[in-house]
Amino acid sequence: MSTQAKPFLTPEQYLEIERKAAFKSEYYQGEMFAMGGAKYAHNVMAGNISASLHQQLRHAPCTVSSSDLRVLVSATGLYTYPDVVVVCGEPKFLDGHFDVLLNPVLLVEVLSPSTEAYDRGRKFKHYRSIESLQAYLMVSSDLVQADLYTRQPDTGAGSSPESSWLLTSASRLEDVLSLPSIACHLKLADLYEKVDFSA
Repeated sequence: MSTQAKPFLTPEQYLEIERKAAFKSEYYQGEMFAMGGAKYAHNVMAGNISASLHQQLRHAPCTVSSSDLRVLVSATGLYTYPDVVVVCGEPKFLDGHFDVLLNPVLLVEVLSPSTEAYDRGRKFKHYRSIESLQAYLMVSSDLVQADLYTRQPDTGAGSSPESSWLLTSASRLEDVLSLPSIACHLKLADLYEKVDFSA
């Protein structure tokens, strides 16, 4: 019995398909991966994070975008849809469609049990190679827990931009996370507002 191999897609073929598709898919190394729908708590939290950042950045040269904005990790070729994206200064796009961002400053993923291992592991490894990225925030959707990785200055010759990241964790509603790269603070009470873990 033979198994048929999946067809290899170029990034250009992926974008042609994706721009016409009714649902979102990520892309990596010639394959498209359909994204599943998110639970209510996940969507509420993503909205809360976007709202908090938008309010604080209203008069700053930064813009907050939702999970509909595609991001390309240029160094690895991953096309993905973070839950929240912040870009500061002039956004850089892959092409004239203006739908593939190249220079995020902050990426946020709301974790779910099915994606948590990937978001913490391989995806973060991809994200670390984005030169413009200054912070990566992961927020759990099934308990109060947020982990913020902040890029640190290079420590000397031969240091890799992927290696110097400081972890700050928070697990109480009264905790506040500081994002110095965009001069913002995120209160966990705001991130988890109207989130019912029992639902």
